[in-house]
Amino acid sequence: MTANRFQTGFRRLFRNRTIRVTTEGIRFLLLTLAVGIAAVNTGNNLFYLLLAMMLSLVVLSGLLSEQCVRRLDFHRHLPDYLFVNQPATATLRITNHKSRIPSLSLRLFDVVAGKDLDRGMHLTHLAPGASTLCSYPLLVRERGSYRLDGIRVVTPFPFGLFQKTSFYPLEAIVIVCPEIIPLSPLHFQELNALGQEHALSRRGPGSSLYNLREFRPGDDSRAIHWMTTARTAKLMLKETEAEDRRSITLAISTLAPDEQDTTFERALSIGASLIDHFLKDGYEVRLVLGDQQDMYACGTEQSLHLFHALALCTRRPMEAGAAVRQAMAQALAEPQEGPTILLSPWADPAQSETWLPVEYVVSPQSHRELFDGTRSGFPA
Repeated sequence: MTANRFQTGFRRLFRNRTIRVTTEGIRFLLLTLAVGIAAVNTGNNLFYLLLAMMLSLVVLSGLLSEQCVRRLDFHRHLPDYLFVNQPATATLRITNHKSRIPSLSLRLFDVVAGKDLDRGMHLTHLAPGASTLCSYPLLVRERGSYRLDGIRVVTPFPFGLFQKTSFYPLEAIVIVCPEIIPLSPLHFQELNALGQEHALSRRGPGSSLYNLREFRPGDDSRAIHWMTTARTAKLMLKETEAEDRRSITLAISTLAPDEQDTTFERALSIGASLIDHFLKDGYEVRLVLGDQQDMYACGTEQSLHLFHALALCTRRPMEAGAAVRQAMAQALAEPQEGPTILLSPWADPAQSETWLPVEYVVSPQSHRELFDGTRSGFPA
């Protein structure tokens, strides 16, 4: 029973530990072996003394490096979401829970999918019981769920003969949204004009002039238009026009053949770019994403769930074409305010027959044109 407990404790202590001999360490071990052979062949006490000193350095190197990587605690803070190819900042807090021994010469690696990623984090000294913060850039190349497995700590302390490595599990998942592509300056005016013909002029709170009328008892005297009052010799009241929020529907087809996977990813990036543009411009955006549930956002503070939906969206096979087309047709047939933009990742021959309420189509041919400024990407 005691032996089993000892073996269990030994495995638990060293299951996340590895050690690697450095180039200097290999030379030192070969020199130690040579001194040992010389001591045995000659029987010289000085060789035995030198051999004992060199072996003690090897043992001391193992003990001190183990103390450096023990009893560390990590807490990582990540952004709520990332965008592909857009740098963000992550923060890592490291705490040394040892009461007397500092941790020296540490290199920290993010472990993602079993691979060590060097973020440039180095700690030369972490005092006993102390904490420190490390900030590092985070750049992701693919959308979806980005899973971080943990932190790997590496130290060559004290002599650089060995590299002791310790793995600390610290799982975290961050959503990576599609890349935001800058829109062509030639399309800003055309995009900003979308939905203006659907806005109705009506009386309400706002800043634009709607009407002038005579003052009535009970009206707010602060709204008196004094210039017109002086010209007509009557108290005239200024009525303002309500600031209607423009609405737009962005429908993105999730159907694409297997060979169109790259085009599908670009279509999602274009969709994210359009959502970002319209929300910043004050639109209410409705997103119809394949056969998923419709989503709405009004203002950039509500954009998170739209970007998350695009980040986790999967390409549907052509076998599911009928179901996806029917679901999108039903969603677009509902009464809605504002125009509808259809974003198709490929030239679907059935889209013109199914999605009749669509007013604008962004096709694969117009993907590049929309973002390089050659010509309009919104054929009516």
